[in-house]
Amino acid sequence: MSTATPAAPPADAGFENVPKDDKRITRGWTFYDWANSVYPLVITSSIFPIYWGSVTKELSPQTDVVSFLGYQVPGSSLLTYAISAAFLIIALISPFLTSLADFSGRKKLFMQIFCYLGAISCAALFLFTPDTLTLSTFIFISATVGFSGSIVFYNSYLPVISSEEKYDSLSARGFSMGYIGSVLLLVMCLVLIMGHETFGLETGLATRIGFLLTGVWWAGFAQIPFAALPKDPGRPAGAATSDSGWVLNGFHELGKVWDQLKHLPNLKRFLLAYFTYNMGVQTVMYVATIFGDKELHLESTALIITILLLQIVGILGAYLFAKLSERIGNTRALSWSVVIWALICIAGYYVQAGWSFYALASVIGLTMGAVQSLSRSTYSKIIPENTPNTAAFFSFFDVTEKLSIVIGTFSFGYIAQITGSMRNSILALIVFFILGLVFLLTLRGKKLRDEPTEGPAAVPPPSATPNVGMPATR
Repeated sequence: MSTATPAAPPADAGFENVPKDDKRITRGWTFYDWANSVYPLVITSSIFPIYWGSVTKELSPQTDVVSFLGYQVPGSSLLTYAISAAFLIIALISPFLTSLADFSGRKKLFMQIFCYLGAISCAALFLFTPDTLTLSTFIFISATVGFSGSIVFYNSYLPVISSEEKYDSLSARGFSMGYIGSVLLLVMCLVLIMGHETFGLETGLATRIGFLLTGVWWAGFAQIPFAALPKDPGRPAGAATSDSGWVLNGFHELGKVWDQLKHLPNLKRFLLAYFTYNMGVQTVMYVATIFGDKELHLESTALIITILLLQIVGILGAYLFAKLSERIGNTRALSWSVVIWALICIAGYYVQAGWSFYALASVIGLTMGAVQSLSRSTYSKIIPENTPNTAAFFSFFDVTEKLSIVIGTFSFGYIAQITGSMRNSILALIVFFILGLVFLLTLRGKKLRDEPTEGPAAVPPPSATPNVGMPATR
């Protein structure tokens, strides 16, 4: 470790007196998943993309080209560009957020700031009409940044409140809570939209009330974890004395991980594979709804119900591929899932409304959770054992994920814009999956975890942070 950089205190410094596995605290922690998981389901995946499509169609019934900051852009491409912009911001600030979580001693404060940024932005989408497209685009970006920013601090609480042997089970409980909560709100929104005449509402107004409810649900239920989680202790003893020291530490830690990669060839291969195939996976997941709306002209209710069912199928897929990985190994199971995703893209080019769409959606559901779950568990098996920089390694993984989303969604939108069809964009994603498969195949027959004999990965620096375990990921 460079002597110019002050030694980092443990990530949970200042929280030493917090009881581990306290039921009130851990139960409260899982409720943040219940609170914020409504954003990715209601806003990212289902109702918002459909409403977005209806607004852009109203603005341009024939061409779907809308005006944004003086530029003429297809409505579907504008949505993917907005997603790209949001995740680019997240990728840039993610190391900064990791640094704040570890060194400022203000986990709850920053978690609250990003929570309220996201929740208020979701509620503000109630104002989304054809007249407010430009403003609403920036509000959507703000909501995405708030959601992802709060997750950084939420995850950082795991080693503070839980014993290491219960990390996995507590993280799984949080995931389950998030699934149940988000599905409940989505059903409420569906009832409101489908029964809008009963409530004396127009369809558009009923939909926008759903956005308002999402923000209220998020901020309201977040009060449970905010009340249960331990108070901020302030900047821990031993932290950097200057603001620049702890603010920039996240980037310093990423730099250390980057230096270690030259001595960890398997980790490099996997990150390269993950970066490429994740471009395709995440892009399909983010644009599936708008594709069904714009290209297949499916009814909005059918789309939302399909997405609801995908959540259930996704859990089954993650379980099945976890069992498969036990039998044939992580990289082989991942390779098979990437092959399936490439076939999904080919089928997506030809798919039409009807049974073929629902069949394709079922396959997406089966592999959707599988590839994400396997990627995370495989990465945890490849990083150096007992590394003192676990948080930095996973921050690096998070940045890799976000940058792949930026490139994937931007490429999708750009190809659709210049070719005039999202089907061409779907087909082009095959390139990402083929490259990812090639890189994965270089790991076949190898022991996943490298055992370097030289370099910074070989011997942990004595002044480094003690290992506090793998942070939960979402």
